[in-house]
Amino acid sequence: MRKLKLIWDFKGEDGLETAKHHCIHLKEFAAIEQLHYHEINHATLHPVHSIAFVIVDEKDMKSYRDALRPHRGEIA
Repeated sequence: MRKLKLIWDFKGEDGLETAKHHCIHLKEFAAIEQLHYHEINHATLHPVHSIAFVIVDEKDMKSYRDALRPHRGEIA
């Protein structure tokens, strides 16, 4: 089964801290909804552009996408 990476972009000087905080909410959502995920994490792409992401199986993607509205996604 394919794994998909759902991504939220955070820009600006506080982008990294916001991305870290968003990861907390992604984990809470997965626990409440009892959804499986492979990884929830954050990364810095540029000093003023950070992301939060969740890697999920393709079958679970719609549950995350419809509820949390990621900015973009890609094959993991």
